[in-house]
Amino acid sequence: MEIVKEPERPALPAKVPSSRVRARIALDFRRDPSSGHTVLAASSQAPPLRVVRAFPLEDGSALAHLHNVSGGLLGGDCLALSVGVGAGASVQLTTTGATRIYRSPANSSQTTQETEITVAQDALLEYVPDPLIPYAGACFSQRTTIHLAHGAGLYWWEILAPGREARGEVFEYERVEMRSELTALGRRIGAERVRLEPRRRELGSLARLGACRYWATFYICRVGPEFGVWLAAEHRLREVTRELTHPGRARWGISTLAAHGLVVRCLARHGRDVLPGLHALWSVSKLLLFGREAVPPRKVN
Repeated sequence: MEIVKEPERPALPAKVPSSRVRARIALDFRRDPSSGHTVLAASSQAPPLRVVRAFPLEDGSALAHLHNVSGGLLGGDCLALSVGVGAGASVQLTTTGATRIYRSPANSSQTTQETEITVAQDALLEYVPDPLIPYAGACFSQRTTIHLAHGAGLYWWEILAPGREARGEVFEYERVEMRSELTALGRRIGAERVRLEPRRRELGSLARLGACRYWATFYICRVGPEFGVWLAAEHRLREVTRELTHPGRARWGISTLAAHGLVVRCLARHGRDVLPGLHALWSVSKLLLFGREAVPPRKVN
C-alpha cells in the first residue's frame, strides 16, 4: 500500500521589510471526517487582513472572504497570506471587492503582497479574487507560490485593471510586478514574471496590450490525469474561448501547462468582458474535470 504524505506547508518569510503596515494572515482548512464538510480549522490574523468566518456550502465546501479593513493597500505596506487546504478538503476563497493599490508617497518603499498556498492530496482550492486596481503613482509587487499534492485541484485567476477609469486614470501607476510559480508533486509546472512600467514602456503599443486595458490569467489544474486528458480539455475550452473572443473588445487564448493543467489568458478593452468569460471557462472545466457545477461565490459586505 502506498502512503502519500501531505506536503509541508511553506513558512512565511521570516523577515519583512520595514513598511507602513506589516500584516500576516494564515488560514488552515481541514475536512471534518465525521460530517465530510470542510471547516476553517485554524487561523492567525493581523489587521488590516481579516477573515470573519468560513461559510458552509451545499456540496460540503467552505467559502471564505478575504477582507482588507483599511480599504486598500498603501504605499510601503507589506502583506503576507498563507493558505493550507488539508487532504480531501474543498475551499472557495474570494475577496469582498477589488484590491485598491494606492499611490506610493515619495521616498517610500513599494507595496508588496506575498501569498503561499498548499493544496494537499485530493483537495480543491478555488481562489477567485476581484481585480487589482493600481491607482496613479502606485508601485506594487506581488509574489504567489502554489504547491499541489497528488489529486489536488486548483482554480485560480488574477485580473489587472488599468486604474481608476472613471477618474480618467489609465496606466498612470508607476510599476506593477507580478510573479507566480506553481509546483505539482515537487515539480514546477508553471511560472510567470510580469513587470509593467507605463512611464518607461508604452503599454498601448501593438507589442504589448494594444487597444486593450485589462488582462487576466486563469490556471486550471488537477494533479493526476494523463496528458491526453488535458489535450481533450484544451480542445473543449478552446471552443469556449473562440465564442468569447471579439476583435477590438476581447481576445482569449489557452494552452496546456508542462503537466497537470491549463492556463487561460485574456486581453480585454473593458472589464465587463473579463469576469463573465472566466466564469464560463470555470463552469465548463469543472464539469469536465470534477463532474460538478461551478458556483460563483456570494459576496458579503
